[in-house]
Amino acid sequence: MSDKIKVLLATEGTYPFHQGGVSTWCDILIQKMRSVDYIIFSVLMNPFVTQKFELLNQDALIRMPLWGTEEPAEHLETPFSHIYRLKKSTLPEDIGRKFIPLFRELILEILAQSKNPENFGRLLLQLHEYFKYYEYKATFKSEQTWNVYKEIILKAAGDKDNRLGQPDIFGLSQSLGWIYRFLNILNTPLPEAHVTHSSAAAFCGIPCVLSKLANNTPYLLTEHGVYLREQYLSLSRNGYSSFLSTFLIRLVQSVTTLNYAFADQVSPVCQYNMRWETRFGVPPSQVNVIYNGVDQRVFAEAPGAPQSVPTVVMVARIDPIKDIMTFMHAAALLKERMPEAKFVVYGSVSVPQYYDQCLALKEELQLGNSFIFAGHTSNTSAAYQSGDVIALSSISEAFPYSVVEGMMTGKPVVATDVGGVKEALADTGVLVQPRDPSAMADGIEKLLRNRELAAELGREARQRALSLFTLDRVLELHFKSYVKLAARAEERLPAAAASESAERHASQKSVVAEQKAYMEKGYALAAHGFDQRAIALFQKALWVQPDSVLAPVLLAEIAQAFNRIGDHDRAFQELYKYEAYMELVAGEGRTA
Repeated sequence: MSDKIKVLLATEGTYPFHQGGVSTWCDILIQKMRSVDYIIFSVLMNPFVTQKFELLNQDALIRMPLWGTEEPAEHLETPFSHIYRLKKSTLPEDIGRKFIPLFRELILEILAQSKNPENFGRLLLQLHEYFKYYEYKATFKSEQTWNVYKEIILKAAGDKDNRLGQPDIFGLSQSLGWIYRFLNILNTPLPEAHVTHSSAAAFCGIPCVLSKLANNTPYLLTEHGVYLREQYLSLSRNGYSSFLSTFLIRLVQSVTTLNYAFADQVSPVCQYNMRWETRFGVPPSQVNVIYNGVDQRVFAEAPGAPQSVPTVVMVARIDPIKDIMTFMHAAALLKERMPEAKFVVYGSVSVPQYYDQCLALKEELQLGNSFIFAGHTSNTSAAYQSGDVIALSSISEAFPYSVVEGMMTGKPVVATDVGGVKEALADTGVLVQPRDPSAMADGIEKLLRNRELAAELGREARQRALSLFTLDRVLELHFKSYVKLAARAEERLPAAAASESAERHASQKSVVAEQKAYMEKGYALAAHGFDQRAIALFQKALWVQPDSVLAPVLLAEIAQAFNRIGDHDRAFQELYKYEAYMELVAGEGRTA
């Protein structure tokens, strides 16, 4: 590899400060893909959470706390003298002349029922530029800002067509406080990268959009869940006033459509999520599903012998979205039929109030020692292997790791038919409707009583996981995506360390430009069916610099083109080269 690809990976409320499926996915990419240099832009709720994952380069972590700070620049390594100068230079006339026009347009865009993400992105970039020269807090806390905000909101609320609801003084201050907190992201400098990658169509995608607008940096968006749908579900439980609920969901809609509009590639973790993305205008050609995968070397096939007592295992955090209570009701029904059965939930408590409700329900159902909350485990493979059946009772999922991990260990799975669960299991497990304890109890009982069926489903599930949901496949598809996107940015960043001579850097830029030109012509010819001519151009691009980060993508494109014209022997030859290259990259990751 001539140079590593630099990727800005943006997260929100997950990696590296919280455990869960998204954090597992992030850690897999960062720990295993050693041919990529990651910078983590972590949007977190407050600065006091403990970091749960160890990074290869702790200096490559940008913390962006939304709450828990007095000063908006606390998370930055900015000298106090600089912040002081900004405060002194932020004068009322500057706020009125430079900030207020942008702020007014921004609020109107947030309130709009029909979104214009291109305009929203332009406003965010202009505000980002403004905060390079003027202090964030002094601007937002100014009397001008409050008066203009109050004027806009009250006028909008007075128009019945806006369906906004009438705010009280608390609603006005709370909604402006949300903007102040969420948009502090604009106050954070953008690091240079070849590619940006957001783990959600959420606020963490804002730095990716800014980088796209400011530097034309390609943007990859991964959707584990559907952020907008999750916010709808969360909002229904928060008890906000009509005005605050409407305001918040419109703010989230603005941010979600912004991400969809500016992402160069959208990669949901299941086909299920595509329905939302295409509904919000993402062209199908820009959607490339990359399923979650797990390391088959870690999640080995479990021994065939059953447990001493029938045991059902669930690996899930204690959270209302996982609907642990339905699993508990199912356990109570099963206890009447199979008194010896045991039920174990492995997972940390993410919502303490919900955990208290679960403990109260356990007492009410008189489950006693048959139902165990085992807490977080660092050995999830052993947790799955300790059960006869794996269960999942979620009311909302994307493409859950717990299902794929259970499949990889060869255990039969009973899960609710939500999100991408059906795509994972297909016909190798039992699907039940969410919030139906009776159906879940019946499905589990069927597998506990029929050992042959359970073993057969477990074997089929493992084979399906080995075919579709391996760690190696995840790394391969992400690396290929990075390289394809980075081809657009290679010539904009220094190719190697700052100590390189200007002459070498200029030479490198020339080589990259030549390689990119061949690639673009090859893609254009392939798109119109001229595969033979496309192959020649892809090969020329490869010959220009065989050790380039683009090499594996070029080899894969050549193999696919040979396959399309029916020359399968040549296709297999190129595919072997591609696989050998990817094995080399994986080997570097394992030995680094």
